[in-house]
Amino acid sequence: MNRARMNSNRNSFTDVASAVSADKRSHHATAVAVAMMFVAQSQAAEFEGAKRVAYFGYENCVRLENEDVTVTLGHHAGGRVLEYAFKGTNAIWLDPDQAGWVHQPGGKRVSLCGGRFDIGPEKIIPRRNKLWLGSWMANITGPRSARLTSQIDEGPGVRLIRDFELDAKSSKLTCRQTIVNVSDEAKEWCHWSRTFAEGHGICVIPVSEPSRFPNKYVMYESGNLINIRPEDPNIRTRDGFLEILDTPRLPKLGMDSNTGWFAYLMKNDLMFVKRFAVHPDRAYNEVAGLTISIWYYKDEKCELEPIGPRERIEPGASASFTEEWHLAPFAFPADRSAVDLPAVKRATEAQLR
Repeated sequence: MNRARMNSNRNSFTDVASAVSADKRSHHATAVAVAMMFVAQSQAAEFEGAKRVAYFGYENCVRLENEDVTVTLGHHAGGRVLEYAFKGTNAIWLDPDQAGWVHQPGGKRVSLCGGRFDIGPEKIIPRRNKLWLGSWMANITGPRSARLTSQIDEGPGVRLIRDFELDAKSSKLTCRQTIVNVSDEAKEWCHWSRTFAEGHGICVIPVSEPSRFPNKYVMYESGNLINIRPEDPNIRTRDGFLEILDTPRLPKLGMDSNTGWFAYLMKNDLMFVKRFAVHPDRAYNEVAGLTISIWYYKDEKCELEPIGPRERIEPGASASFTEEWHLAPFAFPADRSAVDLPAVKRATEAQLR
């Protein structure tokens, strides 16, 4: 996929948005239209590298695979990536206590594990249990490709569609999230990725100039305070990169890098790379105008969060944002303070060609 196709856009999403536009006041009519679409697609011929499997306590998950990479998508509780594995080693953090968990209306909420996606901005958007915890629809759409579609959530007034496509030979997984406005008023939301990777790794982010942040990142302190000049012994800038070498003193960090990629080195000897479009000329509506957030929870898991620009979405319209995911073997350094940054850059560039 070229860079132009990765840009956020205000396009018409013909499969679902047209049904919404035809009768956006009738959630029942929309649900029927979408259900008919999925029935038709489910009756299509089987596609190479795509099938249904049981995984992590869930039946009928969608699996996409090539010779080296396995992707398993779960739709039973949020539309998530449950597995993104290179030669059997999963990069995604899963909580074994959550295997098979589904949300019951009025029941207990949990912090779902897995490769999550969301919409923001974080401090503004209303609660959205149907998007975050509810059941989704899943269908196979082509060779090594699938779509997850949410329910309508009246809180933010949207339906979400997530399209996934695994490359035939490489680890590249293209993830496109589309926000469809099903309400009667314009909405201003943004893409917010929230992928849980295996914890206690090292994050490497290219620094871009100029940065609004003196130390190239901000740290969310207790309460609602954001420290614009934080100091942490586990975070430093070196040779054009921001390095998060170990779990910081507080979990949530934010960056305004416009380079459009970052790498995460994991103790299972994999490097997880995300690439995404950045728009320096557009508004980013997170509180600190972030393009990236990284969230470390103790030494257990790390949340990798590309953030999209503000999208003004008119009733019946939609906006999309695309991430590319890549995995590559990379030996975790015995000395965390001695990351081979040129090797990280070379390995990343090899993946992004």
